[in-house]
Amino acid sequence: MEKYYEILKKVDLFKGIAEDEYRPLLSCLKARVVNYEKNQTVFISGEVTNDFGIVLSGQVQIYQDDYYGNRSILAVIGPSGLFGESFACAEIKALPVSVIATTESEILFIDCRRMEAPCSNACGFHKSLIHNMLGSIAKKNVALTQKIEFTSKRTTREKLLAYLSAEAQKAKSSSFSLPLNRQELADFLFIDRSAMSFELGKLRNEGILKFHKNEFELIRKELF
Repeated sequence: MEKYYEILKKVDLFKGIAEDEYRPLLSCLKARVVNYEKNQTVFISGEVTNDFGIVLSGQVQIYQDDYYGNRSILAVIGPSGLFGESFACAEIKALPVSVIATTESEILFIDCRRMEAPCSNACGFHKSLIHNMLGSIAKKNVALTQKIEFTSKRTTREKLLAYLSAEAQKAKSSSFSLPLNRQELADFLFIDRSAMSFELGKLRNEGILKFHKNEFELIRKELF
């Protein structure tokens, strides 16, 4: 596990926990690492699990498919990010979402039940873990609220501009990369891909933004 310590230092769940505590912490939690190939399923909707994951390398997507096969991407999680913690800790009987590895990925899994109850050794880090988990779930709620803000816009153009503006602010630069390809971006914003491509072309022609694949640059900031 030592080779993962540098990425674990960036994980919010382990905030305030010293590196020399990682070994006993991971042992106490019975943490395990699983490798996934690109496009391999991590969790499937309807299954029961008490585990949540931490991305050590690669990237995963959380999504839902409706009855007709239309996909909605709910979140994209990269290295040091957590996923599934809300469902695991809430003891949801059947997962309402699926998770897929979009690249070759290494995932650290932790059983939420091992984290909630202090062990017989009375490990001091359990209190920190619970505190950090509450903070992590609160941040996810904030991110979900922001996504609702994007998708509640009336037009495809407004949804795109709201999302791209937020990504620029996150990157603290007018130039930034998106973790999504065109179809994934459409699925994330709940819009039709053809309509989205049309609007992106219009925005480029109007001199509002530039883009190449997943690289974007906002030109006319006053519109955001």
